[in-house]
Amino acid sequence: MVGVVKAMTLRTQLVLLQVFIVLAIVLTVGLAAMLMQERQIREASQERMIAVAQSVAQLPTIIDAYDDPDPAAVIQPIAELIRDSSNVAYVVVTDDQGIRYSHPDAERIGERVSTDPSVALSGDMYVGTQTGTLGESWRVKVPVFAVDGTVMGQVSVGILESALREDFLGDITGFLLALGAATVVGVVAATGVARVVRRRIYGLEPDEIRGLLETREATLHGIREGMLALDEHGDVSLCNDSAARLLGLDAPADAIGRPASELLDDLTTLVADSGDDDSTPQRLMLSGERVLVARAAAVRVQERRVGTVVTLMDRTELDHALRDLAGAQSLAEGLRAQQHEFSNTLHTIGGLIELGEFDAAARVIDRAGDGGALSRLDAPDGVQDIELAAILLAKRARARELGVRLDVSGAALPAGPADGDLTTIVGNLIDNALDAAGRGGRVAVTIARDDEGMTVLEISDDGPGVPIEHRGDVFRLGFSTKSDDRQRGYGLTLVARVVERRGGTIDLCPAALGGARFVVRLPVRDLAGAAR
Repeated sequence: MVGVVKAMTLRTQLVLLQVFIVLAIVLTVGLAAMLMQERQIREASQERMIAVAQSVAQLPTIIDAYDDPDPAAVIQPIAELIRDSSNVAYVVVTDDQGIRYSHPDAERIGERVSTDPSVALSGDMYVGTQTGTLGESWRVKVPVFAVDGTVMGQVSVGILESALREDFLGDITGFLLALGAATVVGVVAATGVARVVRRRIYGLEPDEIRGLLETREATLHGIREGMLALDEHGDVSLCNDSAARLLGLDAPADAIGRPASELLDDLTTLVADSGDDDSTPQRLMLSGERVLVARAAAVRVQERRVGTVVTLMDRTELDHALRDLAGAQSLAEGLRAQQHEFSNTLHTIGGLIELGEFDAAARVIDRAGDGGALSRLDAPDGVQDIELAAILLAKRARARELGVRLDVSGAALPAGPADGDLTTIVGNLIDNALDAAGRGGRVAVTIARDDEGMTVLEISDDGPGVPIEHRGDVFRLGFSTKSDDRQRGYGLTLVARVVERRGGTIDLCPAALGGARFVVRLPVRDLAGAAR
């Protein structure tokens, strides 16, 4: 049986299922209606019989006829007249012994009734089905009381069961026709509904739908890129595992139903810029401290836009790798330059020795004594943290390329394990300062400790600075004074988030050099690279 059902098409299964439901409802309603109709016919017949029997039993002419020598001569015509006018099968009047005074068959008058008259003769009314001389009938028996209250006889009024069945079948025929018509309409409607449902699901069968769903789920949650589907109101309707991870959510279900603006600050603008054409704009965004590349594309069904699909790619690792590569290249160029300087110095020293100018050679050696150590940027002040020293040396090499003077003065900070947060903070702030200073400008980096045990990083430049009205916006995501390029305005936001996570502070104020001065205060243990 299961195999037969599986072999049927979805349309056939839907039609058969709905036909079964229609038939079940029609049969149930029809049976209930027939039972109610039969009961109503019996109740109506019973009320009519009771009214006829009581009216005959209380009729003065009938009561007075009991004292006549021949009661049947008076009672029989009256009983037959009432029987014909009330549409009952019989009206039988008897004495207190059950001897008939009236009957549809006149030959039965004077005989004892064929059924038990004891109930009515005892003063009570009887209602029920009995079989008499005319056949099985639904009957009522009431007593006939004398003036003094004694029972003189009974009146029995009945309707044949065959007549009741005829009335029932006559009324039910039209109802059965109506049920049949309703069944036909239901079957036709079921066929139409099955056709509409199949069209709505593009003619796919259940196995095909299940296969598509399984493929969709495997593809959606298996790809590395994050994916968000937004409805026409901008709320998230779909989120895969990668998107939940990139957005810092515990599970994809946490994003469902939430506005896009709650997940990423600038996502609403990106969706609005996607438009209705085939262009897919992309933009850099920050999710916490992650750098994401977001791309939006409109989704249309039958030429109507129903939502937007947003793909998210994590560029954090790529940015770190590019930053490390740029630092390594700058450091290599700086070392190469130092190699040339030392080669020239060695040639100079060799020439002075050959000339016998030993004092001059000694002075050259003294001047070049501190030139190449990574752990000491300047002779008087040193930075012992190897990673911080490396990034500062790399930025100094880049400053020489840009024609900017970079001065570094640092306290003797303790050395610690590599800390990527320091690279992010120092690298972004110095890059901004170098861009602001421009060729021929000056940038100063100071590393010190205050009385509260905090390590203070100060980066100043002699550039144009930040206007007063924009100083409160420099850490806002997407804000930049350099250009309207939407790929800018993320570095300072990232720095501010890293500093906040590390329990420090960052402030912007005018610099003594004339430009901007950023002051970062971090706990010593964090700056030294303590474990998070």
